[in-house]
Amino acid sequence: MTSVAAAMERAVRESVFPGAVLLASRGADIRFHQAFGVADLGTGEPVTNGTLFDLASLTKPLATTMAVLDLVQQGRLRVEQPLGELLPGVTGTDKAQVTVDDLLRHRSGLPAYHPYYKALMGFPPEERRDRLRNLIVNEPLVYETGRKELYSDLGFILLAWVTEILSGSRLDRHVREKIHAPLGLDRLGFRGVGAPLEKGVAATEDCPWRKRVLKGEVHDDNAWAVGGVEGHAGLFGTAFQVWMLLKEILDGVSFKATRVIDGALIRRFAARKPGYERAAGFDTPSGTHSSAGRFFSAASLGHLGFTGTSFWMDPVASIIVVLLTNRVHPVRSNEKIRKFRPEIHDLVMEMLLEKE
Repeated sequence: MTSVAAAMERAVRESVFPGAVLLASRGADIRFHQAFGVADLGTGEPVTNGTLFDLASLTKPLATTMAVLDLVQQGRLRVEQPLGELLPGVTGTDKAQVTVDDLLRHRSGLPAYHPYYKALMGFPPEERRDRLRNLIVNEPLVYETGRKELYSDLGFILLAWVTEILSGSRLDRHVREKIHAPLGLDRLGFRGVGAPLEKGVAATEDCPWRKRVLKGEVHDDNAWAVGGVEGHAGLFGTAFQVWMLLKEILDGVSFKATRVIDGALIRRFAARKPGYERAAGFDTPSGTHSSAGRFFSAASLGHLGFTGTSFWMDPVASIIVVLLTNRVHPVRSNEKIRKFRPEIHDLVMEMLLEKE
């Protein structure tokens, strides 16, 4: 435990990130939960275990994938359904035969990213979300659907659209009502643009085009342009509340009782298909140089977020590790966390497994 804390303190000193919270558990037992560094370099506000972080792409598994799971559980959606059956304006395009499963597993053929916000900012805020979706529908695929995997923000923007059409509710409300609130997660949710700033939020980038240090507003440019609620980014949360949701997911994978989503359905999403790199909505450890380090099993599920957030959970060892940082504060070009992530995960795993 001492070596883990020392490594986190060293990371702050070496500017891997200004601040962070690390939480690690085995079974239902939280073995490590500690805050380090500062939430805001300008004010010197310290990070606490209750600090809210911009979770960035953790939105994909912890919000959008959960909304899809809820709709599948209700029988209102099948992952085999093509977008041509689900979304208006898609019939006749190269997206018509892309399935929900293709999007969840990043096999749609859509590009990874496009800076749509530059064009969207020329339109009234209330029009931008619809315009974003139309831009993606008209974005040419970069390869044939199903041929390979390319991690894509665009696919999860379309998934959010699917969930909203079928649920009749915006993604943030759907997930709050069906997933987060029943689990008591009042510190895990979206912060729409214009939401009042509350205390204890980690700052992110000194944004070159918004002309301010971002704090309590989504860092992702495309998500911000459309109001702060999207399928690929926009979720904020504390390490403990992220862990609470992950515990529900891990319980499902591990054949234990779950509270909101049937365990068999969670296991179906968590399974990697032969030849696939990812589970549905989650990453899995890469063969070499994984951010999970050396000790997480091949059955592990995880995800990274651009702002410096991540989680990994291993059903074999019943271990969850949540690392939330603000590594993009004050500049996104700081990529020291790439080297640090596997190192800290190895130290944490050695700590948790040392008695075996």
